[in-house]
Amino acid sequence: MIRRQDQSPIEWATAGRALGELTDGSESGDLQVVAPFPNGVLIAVIDGLGHGPEAAQAARAASEVLMPHADQPVAALIQRCHTSLRETRGAVMTLVAFNSADSSITWIGVGNVEAVLLRAKPSAAYMHESVSLRGGIVGYQLPPLRTTALSVTPGDTLIVATDGIGSGFSTDVDVRQSPQDIAESILRLHAKGSDDSLVLVARYLGGTLEQHNPKRRRESILS
Repeated sequence: MIRRQDQSPIEWATAGRALGELTDGSESGDLQVVAPFPNGVLIAVIDGLGHGPEAAQAARAASEVLMPHADQPVAALIQRCHTSLRETRGAVMTLVAFNSADSSITWIGVGNVEAVLLRAKPSAAYMHESVSLRGGIVGYQLPPLRTTALSVTPGDTLIVATDGIGSGFSTDVDVRQSPQDIAESILRLHAKGSDDSLVLVARYLGGTLEQHNPKRRRESILS
C-alpha cells in the first residue's frame, strides 16, 4: 500500500521480510521510520546488528529516538541514537530528511544501509546519486559524520535498502512504476535470503521544477 500523509512532500512504500518469519516467527531487525515535521519528513532505515529479538530491540530503540525529534539535523539524530543504543547490540542506519521549503534532501549513513536517488528529469546532470556511507556501528563506534544536501524535483525517487538486499538493486528500476511496485520488485529480485531484508521507496511530490539544480550539493563533516 502506498502511503502519503496530508501535506507530506512524499509518497512511500516498503517491502521486507524477517529471516525467521517462515520458521520461528522471528521479528525483523530491519525497521523503517517515516516521521513528518513542518515543511518536511524524516526517513530512516535501521538495521539492528544480526537478526532476531535483540536486533529488533536495537532497531526499535533507534526508532523511539527518531520519531519525536524528526525536525532535528540528521547528524544530531545519529548522535542521539548512538547514546541511546549503547546498552543494545547496536545498529547501522541511513537517515534522509526531505525539506519541501527548498526542495532538498539531506542524508547521512553509518554502516551498510544503502540509499540511492534516481532522478525523474532526463536532463539531470546526475541521474543516480548514492549516499556516502561511513563505516561504524551506532551505539558502539561512530565515525566522523558526513552529511550531504542535494536538490530534488518532483518525481525523483529515493530507494533505501538494508544489507539483506543485494547490491545493484537499483540498476533496472523503472521510475515510472509506483513506489509499492518498485519495493516489491526489488525484494523479489534482490533479497539474499540469509538475513532480514527491507527496502523503502519514497517519491518526492513537493517543490517546483524551477527550484531544481542537480549540481547543487553541500557536504559537511562533523568529527
